[in-house]
Parts: sequence; structure tokens; C-alpha cells
Amino acid sequence: MNPKAAELQERTNRFAAAVIRFCETLPQTTAVRRIVEQLIDSAGSTDSNYRATCRARSPDEFIAKIGVAAEEADESQGWLKLLVSSGQTSQEAAQALIQEADELTAIFVKSRKTAEENRRKRKELDSHFKAAVRRGR
Repeated sequence: MNPKAAELQERTNRFAAAVIRFCETLPQTTAVRRIVEQLIDSAGSTDSNYRATCRARSPDEFIAKIGVAAEEADESQGWLKLLVSSGQTSQEAAQALIQEADELTAIFVKSRKTAEENRRKRKELDSHFKAAVRRGR
């Protein structure tokens, strides 16, 4: 695995762990418990889906899995913002996690777009190669 991917795996794991620790500090109301379940699920899925992305067997699988990781990171950010807007925690307490979720989402979206562009270029080259082979017959 390349060093950048390994570093990002560590980062998504740290994010999920930090979310769990953050959730332990929140009040134990019915609403917060429900949000916390969703938040822990989405933060954990950010980590697990990125790990799965690193083991993708094809460009199409990579694109699909990195897209899911982006969705889960964005969902985490949404739950964190809801905790703030509903007055369950302060902006200051949640800001670092909101920022990290935003940065992870941006990284995954950019990676997906790059992979989609690379896939398009590969298909275009393949098409040109096949046409050249047919002309050479």
C-alpha cells in the first residue's frame, strides 16, 4: 500500500475514534442517543469504507467505494452539525470533528473525480488502440 493511502487509513481511524470519545461526553437524552448511534455508525463507516477502497479490485470498485466513504464522512458532518444546531453541544466542542469530516469528504470526492477521469482516459486510449489494430489488419 502506498504511504499516502496508509496515512489516510490512520486518519480515518483517528476520526472514528475521536467521534466515539466525543459522543461519550454528550448528554444522555433520547434525541442525543439516537443521533449518537447514527454518528458513530457513519464515522465508523467512513473508516471501514476507506479501508475497503484501498483493497478495491478494479477502478470501478474503487470509484464506488470511495464514493461511499465520501457519503459517510459527509453524513458524519451532518450529524455533528445537528448536535450543535440543536444545542446538544457547542460549536467549539464539535468544530475539530466537523472540520475533519469536511476535509475527509473533500479528499474522497477529489479522489473519486480523479479516478473517474483516469478511467475515462483509459477507455479512450483503449478505444483508439482497438481502432488502430482494426485499421492495421
